[in-house]
Amino acid sequence: MPAFRQVGEKQLPQEVVFMAWSPKRDLIALANRAGEVLLHRLANFQRVWSLPPNENTGKEVTALAWRPDGKILAFGLTDTKRIILCDVEKPESLHSFSVDSSITYMHWMEVTEESSVLTSFYNAEDESNLLLPKLPALPKNYSTTAKIFSEEKSDEIMKLLGDVRLNALVVGGSSGFIEIYAYGMFKIAMVTGVPGSCCGLCLSGDLKSLSVITEIQDSPDSEAEMTYFQLDTSLLSSYLPEVTRMARKFTHISTLLQYIKLSLTCMCEAWEEILMQMDSRLTKFVQEKNTTTSVQDEFMQLLLWGKASLELQALLMNQLTVKGLKKLGQSIESSYSSIQKLVISHLQSGSEALLYHLSELKGMALWKQKYECLGLDASGIEDAITAVGSFILKANELLQVIDSSMKNFKAFFRWLYVAMLRMSEDHVLPELNKMTQKDITFVADFLTEHFNEAPELYNRKGKYFNVERVGQYLKDEDDDLVSPPNTEGNQWFNFLKNSTHLKESPLLFPYYPEKSLHFVKRQMEEIIDQCLQKPADVIGKSVHQAVCMSLYKTSQSEDSTPQLFKLPFLWNDKTSNIHYVLFTMLESSVSKVYILRRYTDTSRSVSNGLIAVEFGNFLNNNINESSDSRCYSCLDAHFYDDETVTVVLKESVEQEGKERILAQLPLSSVYTDEDQEREFIWDSTKRLDEQSAEISTRTVFLENQWRVLENMKAQYVAVNGIRKVSCVLSSNLRHVRVFEMDVEDDGEAEEEEEEEEEEETTQIAAGEPEELNQSTDNQDSVCGASAEELPGETEEQELSLDP
Repeated sequence: MPAFRQVGEKQLPQEVVFMAWSPKRDLIALANRAGEVLLHRLANFQRVWSLPPNENTGKEVTALAWRPDGKILAFGLTDTKRIILCDVEKPESLHSFSVDSSITYMHWMEVTEESSVLTSFYNAEDESNLLLPKLPALPKNYSTTAKIFSEEKSDEIMKLLGDVRLNALVVGGSSGFIEIYAYGMFKIAMVTGVPGSCCGLCLSGDLKSLSVITEIQDSPDSEAEMTYFQLDTSLLSSYLPEVTRMARKFTHISTLLQYIKLSLTCMCEAWEEILMQMDSRLTKFVQEKNTTTSVQDEFMQLLLWGKASLELQALLMNQLTVKGLKKLGQSIESSYSSIQKLVISHLQSGSEALLYHLSELKGMALWKQKYECLGLDASGIEDAITAVGSFILKANELLQVIDSSMKNFKAFFRWLYVAMLRMSEDHVLPELNKMTQKDITFVADFLTEHFNEAPELYNRKGKYFNVERVGQYLKDEDDDLVSPPNTEGNQWFNFLKNSTHLKESPLLFPYYPEKSLHFVKRQMEEIIDQCLQKPADVIGKSVHQAVCMSLYKTSQSEDSTPQLFKLPFLWNDKTSNIHYVLFTMLESSVSKVYILRRYTDTSRSVSNGLIAVEFGNFLNNNINESSDSRCYSCLDAHFYDDETVTVVLKESVEQEGKERILAQLPLSSVYTDEDQEREFIWDSTKRLDEQSAEISTRTVFLENQWRVLENMKAQYVAVNGIRKVSCVLSSNLRHVRVFEMDVEDDGEAEEEEEEEEEEETTQIAAGEPEELNQSTDNQDSVCGASAEELPGETEEQELSLDP
C-alpha cells in the first residue's frame, strides 16, 4: 500500500490563502480570499465552523497562528490592521487589538526553558483565585421583548488567560514591523531596525534569539531581495522568570479590561431607547402648546389641584396613554434593575480585581533590582491605579443615580397613572388613591428638578428636558453630562474644597462629576495602555542584530502567490537550539532545497552549515532510464518535526500525465555520520544565489516515504508533526487533500478500523449526524474521485472538538 493514508478531500468554493494545523487537535484553520476564516476536522475534511468577514474586524486575512494549547486561533487582517483572538469552540472573537502596520506573518510559540524558579511559579496556585471572588459569568444576550437577560451565561473571556507557562505571539508586518505579545495579549517587545516586509518569524524556545526573513524591495520596479536576520533577544532569556511573572500580571489586567468592556456593552443593551420617550414627548408638547404656562407649572397644577389644561390632557390621554405609561414604567424598572445588577456583580468585581493586580504589579516594580531593567515603572502603575479608582467612583455614582431614579419614577408614575384614570373617569383602586403629604412633596420635588425647560439643552441635544438620567452615563462620547449630580450641600465636597492639603493628596482618587462612565473607562484604558507600553519599548531597544545574510532575489511572477506559501521557512530545534532556514533556488531548471543550519552553541566548530538537496530518481517505472538523475524539482517544503522535512515534488520536465509527489525527507539522509558538516564561509558582499557553486549538494533517493498525488496538481503543503497529519493544496488554491502521515502496519490498521467502526455505531445510536461518521472505505472512495466528481462543500455541523 502507498505511504500515508488519505483521510479526506474537498473542492472548496473560494481560493485558500492560508492553512494552519492546530498543535493539539486534528483541526486545520483555513483563510480564503473572501476574508472568511474556517475550521475543518481531519476526518473527511468536515467543516466545524466558519467566521465570515465583517466591517468591524476586516476582510483581508493575511496571517494565521494557533496558541500552543490549541484553544485560541489568532488571525491578522491587513485592511484594518487588527489581530483577532478567536475561540476554537465557536466562531466568536474573544479579544482584538490594533497594530501600527499591515500584518504579513504571525508565529505563536511556547517557552521550553526550564528552571526551579519557573517550575515553582508554574505549579503554584494563583493567589488571586484565593483572595478575590470568582468573576460572575457574563449574560449571553438581553431580550428586548422579555426585558431580561437570558439564563445562558458566557465565561469564554476567561479562556484568554490560558496556561501559566509563558507563550509568545510574534507579529511581523511591512516596513520592518515586528512585535512580541506575551500570552498573545501583552506587548513585551517592539523590535526596530529590521528593513523590509516580514515573510517569516521564529522565536527560539529559550527566548535567546529571533530568526526573521524579510523581503527588501528598493523600488516598485526592482526585484525584491530575500534576507535572513538573526536577532539577539538575550534580555528576555536572562530575566525569563521576571518576564513570565510580569507578563502573567499584564495578561490578567488585559483580560479584566476586556471583561469590563463586555460588562458595559451588556449595560448598554439593557438600556433602551424607549426610556427617552418622556423627554421627546415633553419637548414636542413645548413646541406645539399655545399657552405661556411652563410644563412644570402645568404638572404642578395637576398635582396640587387635580386639574389639567386641555393641552396637557391631550398629551397624556392621546399621546402617552394609560397603556403607554404602564409600558414605560415597566421598561424603566426592568432596565434599571438589570443595569444595577451588572454594576454591582460585574463592573465592581472586575474593577476591584483590576485594582488588586495593578497593586501587585506596583510591588514588583518597586523591586528595582529585578524589574527596572525590563521597563516596569512604579509611577506609571500608580497613575493606572488612580485611574481605576476614579472608574470605581463613577460606577458608584451611577448606582446612586439609578437608585434615586427608580424611587422618583415609581412615585411619579404611580401619581400620574391615578391622575390619568380620573381623567378617563375609570375606577381607581382604593390602595392607589391613598397619597400622603410626604408623597406629594416627593413628586413636587421631582417635578421641580426634572421638568425645568432648558433652551441651552435644546441647542445641544435637540430636547428641552432630561428626565431620564441614567442613559447619559452609558453614552460613549466626550461631551459633559447633561444633568451631572448635584453636589451642593454635600459636606464631604465642601470639606475637600476648603482643605488645601487633601485637595492634591495622592491617597484620594480624582472625581469627574461632569463626565460619563464610558469617558472615565476610556481614560482608564489609555492610562493602563501607557503603563503597558514602557516595557515593550525598553525590551525592544535591547534587541540587536547578530547575523544578516542576503539569500536570493525573487521574480516578479511570484507576487500573486499567497504570502504564507512563500518560502523561506523557519524552524527552531528546541532540544538542540539549532535554527533552520529552508528555501528553494532554481539551478539548471531544477529547484533544489537548501537547508541552512545555524548553531547557537558557541562551543561547536561549525556555526553556519549549508547544504543543497536534490532528489534522485525513485520512480523508475515512470521515467526514461536514460534521463538525468536530478529529475525532481521541489515546489514546497516545511519542517514536519525536528528530524523530517515534508516536500511536494514535480518532475523537472513536466509532461502530460506526470503526477506530483508528496514525500518525507529525513534529515538523517542529508546529514550522514560519515559526512562531517563543513562550515560554509559566507561572502557578505554577495547574495547566496551568487555563491551556489560553493555549496555542497547531496542527492537523496527516497525509499518508501512518498506518495503519488493522482489527479491533483499539488503545489503547497501544511503539516503538523505532533498530530502526524498533512494537508496538500492544489495550484488553483481550491482543491485540498488530507493525509495521516505515520501509517501503522496492516494488523494495527485493521484493529484501529474495527475500533472506529464500533465507536461509529455507538455514536449513530446516540443520535449524531451520520455524515460525520463515514467509514474509511467511504472516505477513500471520495478521495479517489476526480476533481470534477468531488462533492461540494457540506453544511456546517455542530461538532465535538475533543482531541
